[in-house]
Amino acid sequence: MVNRRIETRMLCSDMVDVRWKDGSGRSRKSVGNLEDISLSGACVQTDHPIPLQTPLRIRYPKGELMGVVRYCVYREIGYFLGIEFEAGSRWSAREFQPRHMLDPRRLVIRTINRLKDKSSPTVH
Repeated sequence: MVNRRIETRMLCSDMVDVRWKDGSGRSRKSVGNLEDISLSGACVQTDHPIPLQTPLRIRYPKGELMGVVRYCVYREIGYFLGIEFEAGSRWSAREFQPRHMLDPRRLVIRTINRLKDKSSPTVH
């Protein structure tokens, strides 16, 4: 199994459709907010809890990603689902670019560069 912690998780925000089958086999659908995404998984905020190990689909305008719920936690404003994508279903920025996306590595580099600039002596 791949250690997903070494993959870059892109912070993002975009609305997606989440589809799954409940315990009785009935198809369910909800709108969710995509919170972060990596090659092999994502975090989606929904209004509804979804049981662990539930297969689901995250649908976006030009396609879908299939995965399984690995965690579901309630935090003040909704349920946050950790989704592990199936082996043949990997996210690609070429296929799906969330509306708002931030690479945390770039944020760290910018912050380090600002701190370096502030600590450098000014020559007059």
